[in-house]
Amino acid sequence: MAIISGIMVPHPPLIVPAVGRGQELLIRDTVQAYHEAALLVAQSRPETIVMLSPHAVMYGDYFHISPGRGARGDFGQFLAPQEAVEVEYDRELVKELRSLADEADFPMGTEGERDRTLDHGTMVPLFFVNQHYRDYRLVRIGGSGLPFADHYKAGQLIEKAVSRLGRRVVIIASGDLSHKLKGDGPYGYSAQGPEYDQRIMEIMGNARFGQLLEFKEEFCEKAGECGHRSFTMMAGAMDGMAVESRRLTYQGPFGVGYGICTFMVKGKDKSRHFLKEYEAAEQERCRQMQDGEDAYVSLARRSLEYYVRTRRMISLDTVKDELPEEMLDTRAGTFVSIHKNGALRGCIGTIGPVCRNMAEEIIQNAVSAGIHDPRFPSVMEEELCRLVYSVDVLGETQPISGTEELDVKHYGVIVTKGQRRGLLLPNLDGVDTVEEQLEIAKQKAGIDADDMDVRLERFQVIRHGDKG
Repeated sequence: MAIISGIMVPHPPLIVPAVGRGQELLIRDTVQAYHEAALLVAQSRPETIVMLSPHAVMYGDYFHISPGRGARGDFGQFLAPQEAVEVEYDRELVKELRSLADEADFPMGTEGERDRTLDHGTMVPLFFVNQHYRDYRLVRIGGSGLPFADHYKAGQLIEKAVSRLGRRVVIIASGDLSHKLKGDGPYGYSAQGPEYDQRIMEIMGNARFGQLLEFKEEFCEKAGECGHRSFTMMAGAMDGMAVESRRLTYQGPFGVGYGICTFMVKGKDKSRHFLKEYEAAEQERCRQMQDGEDAYVSLARRSLEYYVRTRRMISLDTVKDELPEEMLDTRAGTFVSIHKNGALRGCIGTIGPVCRNMAEEIIQNAVSAGIHDPRFPSVMEEELCRLVYSVDVLGETQPISGTEELDVKHYGVIVTKGQRRGLLLPNLDGVDTVEEQLEIAKQKAGIDADDMDVRLERFQVIRHGDKG
């Protein structure tokens, strides 16, 4: 036995009558579809349900599996403490999953539990399932801040563990869609919100799981989505399987998208190994980008790759004959940015020159961006082929008297107060206004966002390469 079926469901607490107190009637179609999805779970008669919840314990670089014998939760925070859910965990499956993760050196396990209470992303789906079926144990897994491809791999590990133990398993991918569908909604409106929901319902309604890997994280963030990581993990658990999908309903009356789809596994299908296809396409795309890199970007790449493989800095003497004279004769501050799967993987730079020339500046900053950026773990050798680099060469800074002299697309900004100094480059994804640019620069400097008594400077950059 293995993965039998799966469902994609939202988790608005108000859909539980004790919480909604009548509001659930406004999403009557969602309620009806939820019962239909729960009936599919019951008909599958799983021994174990694997719950993928974005509101379980979540870490930036680790997939957390809930440990212990079981857990309980109630809807007290939603003023309905009398409505509770209690589960027993499948400890044997959890142990097998941990063992497989250790074998693969994959960041998944039971360490670091902060709160063993069931989250509402788990309780809402189980509230409906329990009305039709209760003879199951649970495995609860949270998402992470890692790329979507890693969530797909987490799903593949789930399937492998399930197959090894011969479990009958249903996957529940819990997650709302966009939270930014209406201007008067709780999270406001973003143009990416409706677009995200339309794309997801088409993808999941037709089980085109490979397309989940193609979403850019910046787009998902602007859309205010909730469940993409859950959906992608479920897709990974069904890798290489023939899937019969059904789109049951979609509603968004409160400014949040609620979509429900069901998935029945129908056997093997060699044409549905989506991660392999995605990684092959990414490697080809990166190869083409590398072929088009100029000397600045190529030097950044070679510097980090050499360091990761040898733990030594590349010697300028070994590459200087391939560099233009301007890189050897000119001094300037530079920033090296590294992206992976469209997401930032590291960025370090110098406001002014500290090395003999731009080439040495790029070498130092490329290694620092990949190894010493405190926001990210050090780059590993297996990642190198998927990294995309850009190099910003900073022009001279100019003092300015006010924000009207700034333009987020053309000027970077430096904010200074006493010894504290923060810099933000121009033309960054997700930074659309001068106000956002200043707020982030102040944050980097440790300056209060409301503090107007600061010194402002602007600068222009010459950007080599892009994040792709």
